[in-house]
Amino acid sequence: MSEQSLLRLSIAVTAAVAAFGIIVGLVSGSFAIVFDGFYSLTDAFMTVLALLVARLIATSAEPTAKGKLIDRFSVGFWHLEPMVLGLNGTLLMGAAVYAFINAVGSVLDGGRAIDFGPAIAFATITLLVSLSMGIYCTRANRDIKSGFVALDAQAWLMTAALTSALLVAFVSGYAIHGTTLEWLMPYIDPAVLAIICLVIIPVPLANVRQAVADVLLVTPAELKNHVDAVAQDIVERHGFLSYRAYVAKVGRGRQIELFFIAPADWPARHLSEWDAIRDEIGEAIGGEGPDRWLTIVFTSDPEWAD
Repeated sequence: MSEQSLLRLSIAVTAAVAAFGIIVGLVSGSFAIVFDGFYSLTDAFMTVLALLVARLIATSAEPTAKGKLIDRFSVGFWHLEPMVLGLNGTLLMGAAVYAFINAVGSVLDGGRAIDFGPAIAFATITLLVSLSMGIYCTRANRDIKSGFVALDAQAWLMTAALTSALLVAFVSGYAIHGTTLEWLMPYIDPAVLAIICLVIIPVPLANVRQAVADVLLVTPAELKNHVDAVAQDIVERHGFLSYRAYVAKVGRGRQIELFFIAPADWPARHLSEWDAIRDEIGEAIGGEGPDRWLTIVFTSDPEWAD
């Protein structure tokens, strides 16, 4: 299954689970379930954006791609991917922080009574769906290797973990009905919501940090070291004076610019000879495909490279 097909499937399932959760949450009186549904809706909205960006990236990478949008974004749409990933993580963290504040306020106000029957049914069904989607997307992404699908699979597994906590809490609340611990029942829903929020708030931080690094064009150390090693080898074998390397990672795209400084008194060469060196460099760097933007320049004037 392709990246876009997986994202479309995830959107459909997420929307269904979110609607189901909001309805059950309102019927049962559980704010934790309502939050779970709202969280899923937010994730579904961001997955729609991810799908649109993935389609734009794939379309712009085609050799025959044409159109006004392609002309206006002639360097591609890679920069949109970290923006969407960063926005997604920020919104999810913001929703969790807001829900945590409400949960703490509810506990201080004496909690809230809920109907545990519908709540247990919701948690059981949602747990099975979320776990199945998380495992399926994770396995499918082993071949696709998409940042969007990876984030989506993580969201499904996180939803499964949240729902597991909800299920345990609701079953416990149902079990203490009629016992000496019955006074705890109104506190179960807001307490478990607060705990869940504390757990999930830091989860998107890694994705947000990476997205910010991509937006700011922070040079990946591993990629830079690899490019430097290739360029230095070319300098030594072909007799160049030096080189300049500029490397950035933007979403799934890798942008590499290499400038080789040649002696001013070198004899003239055919273009095919320069192209042969370019091919050699490109093969050594590796990763040839629609997500690699490689520029190689030969000059005798260092000012063109600095």
